[in-house]
Amino acid sequence: MTKFKSDFLRTMHERGFIHQISDETGLDDLLAKESVTAYIGFDPTAPSLHAGGLIQIMMLHWFQATGHQPISLMGGGTGMVGDPSFKEEARQLMTIDKIEDNIASIKRCFANYLDYDKGPKGGAMMINNAEWLRGLNYLEFLRDVGRHFSVNRMLSFDSVKTRLDREQSLSFLEFNYMILQAYDFVELNQRYGCRLQMGGSDQWGNIINGIDLGHRMGTPQLYALTSPLLTTSSGAKMGKSVNGAVWLNADMLSAYDFWQYWRNTEDADVERFLKLYTTMSLDEVKRLASLGGSEINEAKKILATEITAILHGRTAAEEAAETARKTFEEGAVSANLPTVEIAASEFEAGIGLLGLIVKAGLAASNGEARRHVQGGAVKINDAGVSDERMSVGTAEVTADGVIKLSLGKKKHILIKPV
Repeated sequence: MTKFKSDFLRTMHERGFIHQISDETGLDDLLAKESVTAYIGFDPTAPSLHAGGLIQIMMLHWFQATGHQPISLMGGGTGMVGDPSFKEEARQLMTIDKIEDNIASIKRCFANYLDYDKGPKGGAMMINNAEWLRGLNYLEFLRDVGRHFSVNRMLSFDSVKTRLDREQSLSFLEFNYMILQAYDFVELNQRYGCRLQMGGSDQWGNIINGIDLGHRMGTPQLYALTSPLLTTSSGAKMGKSVNGAVWLNADMLSAYDFWQYWRNTEDADVERFLKLYTTMSLDEVKRLASLGGSEINEAKKILATEITAILHGRTAAEEAAETARKTFEEGAVSANLPTVEIAASEFEAGIGLLGLIVKAGLAASNGEARRHVQGGAVKINDAGVSDERMSVGTAEVTADGVIKLSLGKKKHILIKPV
């Protein structure tokens, strides 16, 4: 089905968000006739979400923008178990205090995408499933909820089957995760009238479990919508860079580094990412996607600026773009480049080049740093260096009081002696 009546599903289809829908016609009819409540769950496994989760956040954004009520469900309860879906091993268990700290940190980015201040019906809601999961009576839960689940059916889900086929251990704790997630859907329906759960395609089995549990426990018809699991055109996982996760929180990744991640988008991904990660009109997306040759780089800069503007604000996004322009087009040193502070005493004594590269985060080990130097990829203050035994001292500190350390054409760090 491609001709949707509802604004939300039409938007999802046009922008490439849809992988599966449990009942296209039924959900489309419901969304077309009334304001609906839907949720996506986020487990607090770290103090920040990363760019791989942006597609889910954008789904909630468009859900609200088309007149419906989104719920960002924080997994304060399920986070104590950890989602085993397609994981090779169990997640490391976290304390309640760590989970609560992570949730408090994660919350900061959501207000950039969702409006929590609208009226009681139209405003987005942020809810913690610890409200109902942590206080469950185990025996009553087994009797009232657990009896509706078939172990045979649970074992057939790809998320579990893949793990078992590889002969990798799946703990009883993890096996309970899909029951808890299904129960979340029922609770959200009973408490808030939630009718739709959305998520990545790896969550399909868990969401369908929730629909089935709702049917058995007397809820109205519930629905599922999943998005495709994205990789770049070259097959790289979204949200990961060579330096690690592309975090959404500014205290874990600067606006400049976030901008740079999207500026480095592969040519073949520009149109797809403009549709998924920005709110630009489809006509403008089409125009930018049609650019060829060197002009595609201008489209990438717009992509990076628009995505960064939503998360970090327009001013920070434009500063990041200007920093990149000065760095790459003028070769200038900008104060907005990522900065690493190192004790001035180390430069007075002289610090080894390889160790400096590692401290700056441009290599994980001296061996990796040595390979970069031998490959001619390292520059200090825009001058190439080839001596891996070089000692960097006060003589390299510029009049601006910094040392510009570069790896290749796109990675630049300011070293500031303090």
